[in-house]
Amino acid sequence: MGATIAIATGNRHKVEEINNVLRGCGYQVEPVDAPKIEIQSDSLVEIALFAASTAYSLLHRPVIVEDSGLFIESLNGFPGPYSAYVYKTIGINGVLRLLGSRSDRKAYFKSVIALAYRDGIVVFEAEAPGEIAREPRGTQGFGFDPIFVPEGSEKTFAEMSLEEKNTFSHRGKAAKKLCTWLKEHDIK
Repeated sequence: MGATIAIATGNRHKVEEINNVLRGCGYQVEPVDAPKIEIQSDSLVEIALFAASTAYSLLHRPVIVEDSGLFIESLNGFPGPYSAYVYKTIGINGVLRLLGSRSDRKAYFKSVIALAYRDGIVVFEAEAPGEIAREPRGTQGFGFDPIFVPEGSEKTFAEMSLEEKNTFSHRGKAAKKLCTWLKEHDIK
């Protein structure tokens, strides 16, 4: 397959999405048994930097961490970096209830991939603008995918194939930036 980079996550969906992109540059990610230690912060970059640094200090090999969030404009960016917690506690239906009948449903997903390796840490950020659907649709993906419709599509992320989602998604775009960087740098 090519070179392998560790990824500190237990989320198989993230692994599949990132691998789908990295195959194009001769890499793949492999989940490792290293804790993804998260700090509480309003900054996805801070969270990813801390987690990548910690994972690298435990593994002593190149490792990536991906952190992402859903930012809903009419809710002042909520849930943002707290998206996983919000998903676990109030879920999709709770977010839809918070939005109620608001007409402004603009939102964006943001992804931060931090790669820690012998020379330091590099960060790749990307966003996917879109809006929140009025009801969940689709069975693919994970998290808030059933209610997020990216700009340029009529489908939610959960209605898309992995390849289609990666053309629109924040994580796919950040992974493409990582892929471009990997082609130009030796991280061994």
